[in-house]
Amino acid sequence: MNEICVVRYAELFLKGQNRRFFEECLRRNIKRALRPLQGTRVERLHGRMVVSGGRSGTAAAIERLSRVFGIVSLSPALLVEPSLDSFTEGALKLLRPQLARHGNRPRFKVETRRSDKRFPIPSPEVSREVGGRIVEALNLPVDVHTPDIVVTIEIGAERSFVYAEDIPGPGGLPVGSAGRVAALVSGGIDSPVASWLAMKRGCEVQAVYFHSFPYTGDRTKEKVRELVRIVAAWHGPMVLWVVPFTDVQKALRAAGPAELAVVLYRRMMVRIASELARREECKALVTGESLGQVASQTLENLGVINDAAELPILRPLITADKTEIIALARKIGTYDVSIQPYEDCCSLFVPKHPATKARISRVQEVEAKLDVAAMARQAAGAAERNDIEP
Repeated sequence: MNEICVVRYAELFLKGQNRRFFEECLRRNIKRALRPLQGTRVERLHGRMVVSGGRSGTAAAIERLSRVFGIVSLSPALLVEPSLDSFTEGALKLLRPQLARHGNRPRFKVETRRSDKRFPIPSPEVSREVGGRIVEALNLPVDVHTPDIVVTIEIGAERSFVYAEDIPGPGGLPVGSAGRVAALVSGGIDSPVASWLAMKRGCEVQAVYFHSFPYTGDRTKEKVRELVRIVAAWHGPMVLWVVPFTDVQKALRAAGPAELAVVLYRRMMVRIASELARREECKALVTGESLGQVASQTLENLGVINDAAELPILRPLITADKTEIIALARKIGTYDVSIQPYEDCCSLFVPKHPATKARISRVQEVEAKLDVAAMARQAAGAAERNDIEP
């Protein structure tokens, strides 16, 4: 009996005639995630994918696949011959290691899915027969309503397998299936989480970081690189653009009143990111803004910031509380890095009382003193590309 991993996906079934495209995107992402493991194979069945873990084994494959978006659940399984004897042998092999974990006499039931109707025994009879053999061999109680363990037998035209465990996947859509976006990232908690959520909805993400050297030092840039590396474990190799922002900030700060500084910074970041996005064929921008969390994130200020954008701005965290964002950051693995001290370029040259209800006419009056379009093109042209591996 060969050990395999059964990969399930749910939302892709809703894609109709485009389903093949989404499945192929998921298959590519699975193969990419498994690339460091030797001898792995990916096979697409009807509504499933089956992965052979190669030399590294099924557990190593599952550990990597648990971070592939589009996968709703995973099961370590045994590939078996379509016969009652093989089904029983596989079930017993899977059950025995789980006995101690569930208190030696766990309640169980057997479920059978027979998509290959050429197999002569109906599904309920397969379940009853295999269940009876398990009781005889292991003396376990049967509970069809609230079992501790569900042994599942799938009888397909191409493959048959048995499994007794479901491991949740991250869900969502395969990265790359929804197009490319540019995510504005910092060293804080929010923007890596927003990037991760964009990935979950199928976006290929390029990260854009605004670096105000020497006010934000190389330690901050390295921190951002580390955060991008962590989220890349869910995405695959990522591009990080590091944009020199010091001169832009100084020019904006000198041109207008201090209380508008953050809004002016954010509008220029959006312009620069839009320049990069157009060059990299991105379809939208992504930010970590959450409504009302800080002064720049009021409805009025967000509207003024939107005015500078050439592309849609996606804000996955717009209604999230900080506690919800922190919980996601812990799940993703970015939280411990995000809370390390760092300098944020948006906190430079900012007064104690920034504007919370900026008016677009006043902001445009300040920007009219500068050639903001040329400044954005120059900053985008000076951006440094970093290729980040997970």
